[in-house]
Amino acid sequence: MENDLIAKKDLLEVAHISYGQLYRWKRKKLIPDEWFIRKSTFTGQETFFPKQKILDRIEKIISLKDDLSLDELADMFSPNPQSVSLTVNQIIERHIVSLMTVDVLFPEEERNKSLSFEAILSANIVEKVLKSGEVNREESKQLYTFLINNYGKLHGQPFYLLIFRKLGVTSFLLISKQENYYVDDLTNEVFKLDILQSIEELKSLLSKGA
Repeated sequence: MENDLIAKKDLLEVAHISYGQLYRWKRKKLIPDEWFIRKSTFTGQETFFPKQKILDRIEKIISLKDDLSLDELADMFSPNPQSVSLTVNQIIERHIVSLMTVDVLFPEEERNKSLSFEAILSANIVEKVLKSGEVNREESKQLYTFLINNYGKLHGQPFYLLIFRKLGVTSFLLISKQENYYVDDLTNEVFKLDILQSIEELKSLLSKGA
């Protein structure tokens, strides 16, 4: 665990940012409060961060801050859905999904219908899973329906999508990042995806195409 954390003073040096920048981003919700971890050291209390997560987030903030306001960045990093409506053809044009995924999920007569953020996200996740080669066409349709039906239950919290296979049968699971799970010896985890990261990536794609 210690190797996965970075002290605040080291973070400021490595990331080339100031104390003021760090806490301004915290106030703007660009960096989650739970990433500020207070720990006792021989010099007293010190703040640590999950090293790779905070470095990745700071890199993303710096790369985007010239194109987006801090409020827009906060919205992008938020797990809450955006108010957006795009047609199937538009999400192809914006490279959110490929024609391969659209052919699996949407009949030709539905290509001009509007999709909500949740539907666009679900299609984008199916795209990633299809490209992994771990699901077939029918399972992709089942996954899309599973994501649509359960997205509202996540309540904006960080979750993983897990895909399991047992004796040729595929099943899906949404699990909180804080929870452990246990399966029998015949069940294999064949795919794992960070839902919150997928939301951030989708919002970034949507902001570029706006």
